Amino acid sequence: GPLPDPPIVDLLGQARTVLVLEGLANHDNVGGLFRVAAALGRKPAVLLDPTSCDPLYRKAIRVSMGHALAVPFTRVDDWPGGLAELNRAGFETMALALRAGTEPMQAWRPAGDRVAWVVGAEGQGLSEGAIASASRVVSIDMEPGVDSLNVVTAAAIALHGTRAGLERP
Repeated sequence: GPLPDPPIVDLLGQARTVLVLEGLANHDNVGGLFRVAAALGRKPAVLLDPTSCDPLYRKAIRVSMGHALAVPFTRVDDWPGGLAELNRAGFETMALALRAGTEPMQAWRPAGDRVAWVVGAEGQGLSEGAIASASRVVSIDMEPGVDSLNVVTAAAIALHGTRAGLERP
C-alpha cells in the first residue's frame, strides 16, 4: 500500500514557509500551489487537510511542474487540531480569508522567519476551525466589485509578500 504520511513535526523541522491547504479538491489548484511554494517559499513544506486532493495525482504533478515530487508534504488527519503543531514549532500562522474585520495583508510584516499560510477553496473559503487555529486573519486588498482571487494567485501574493517583508529592515 501507500507509504504513511510523515508526522507533521518531522516536516516542520527544516521548513521556513508552509502552505496549509483546506478543502482543495481541484488538482490544478493543488499542483499550482506546490509550484508557488517551490518558487516563493523559503524551505517550503505543504500541509493538506483530509479533504484536499492527492498532490501525487498525475495532473497535479504536471501542473506543479514536478514540484509536487520535491516539496515535502503531509496530510493532517487531526483537522484542524493538528495545526497547533505549527504554533508549537514557532510558526506565525496566517489565515487568508475574505471576511469582515480582517486586516489587510499589506499592513502585515512577518514577526519571524517561520510563516505558515492557511488557504482554502474559493467557494466556501476556510472553516471556522482553520481560521481559529491561525495567529492572524488577513485579506488581500482588492478593487471594489471583485470578490475573490483564485487560491493559487492569492497564495502567490501572500508568499511574495512574506519574502518582501523578510527582506525589509
